[in-house]
Amino acid sequence: MQPFYLSDLDLTLLRSDMRVSPFTREVWNCAVEKGARLSIATARSHTGVTKLLEGLHLEEPMILLDGVMIARADGEILHLAAINRELGDAIVEKGYRATGLYPLLVGMEEEDGERFVYPKKRSRCQEELLATFHNDRRLMDADPFRAMARNLKIVYVDDEATTAELERVFRERFGDAIEIKRSKDPYIDCWFMTVLDKEGDKAHALARLEEIEGVDRAHTTVFGDSHNDLGLFAMAGRKIAVANAIDELKAAADIVLERTNDEDAVANFLKKEICDA
Repeated sequence: MQPFYLSDLDLTLLRSDMRVSPFTREVWNCAVEKGARLSIATARSHTGVTKLLEGLHLEEPMILLDGVMIARADGEILHLAAINRELGDAIVEKGYRATGLYPLLVGMEEEDGERFVYPKKRSRCQEELLATFHNDRRLMDADPFRAMARNLKIVYVDDEATTAELERVFRERFGDAIEIKRSKDPYIDCWFMTVLDKEGDKAHALARLEEIEGVDRAHTTVFGDSHNDLGLFAMAGRKIAVANAIDELKAAADIVLERTNDEDAVANFLKKEICDA
């Protein structure tokens, strides 16, 4: 069976300046032209990914939004795991009562495409995050703040203590009805706590993608660097961590690469295994 390669983006395939190096682009396209099946698994949205990966041959479905969505490069959605409006409103209300914070929402109403909804009153971390979107047309503020029909990600961004308290409160109140991911942001001095559908993580998405693509788990290779890649590692046949990965991921890896993301670790591995073979 033909192997399937799946890479995380930030601090794994991408360099720390959030760019694809010319070397990585060349190797990726070489591997695809040789018939290799390459894709990505990321917390980023479809629009963000297609902009970042411009020039790469993206022929396989991609895992997006931490596993909430599987979509093709042309935008066709193959799988979606979303939080409904009722549960979304309950999460928003509980979070506000616990900390006085409203989240950022990534979601969809029934009649249109992807929206990024944010509160009118924002924290420092929310302002820093929003500054990275550069007049993105999907952004809109809301007052009163309500969940959407399909909430793909409910994102709190603040300090470590506040996000830890939110995680505690949500786990106590909502239990297994949701999936929670919390980690330090690699680019700004803030912590992210993301609430997802109970099946909206990379592990569930990889299992679903293997079904869609007819790939056996034993023939799946994944690359990662951080906590949200642990699910990928649990579901893949071969697990590869870049040199800059967290210790917990390295411990779960079959291979720890000598190079970091800024040294094109993934591309160098693919070059040796596919392009130079």
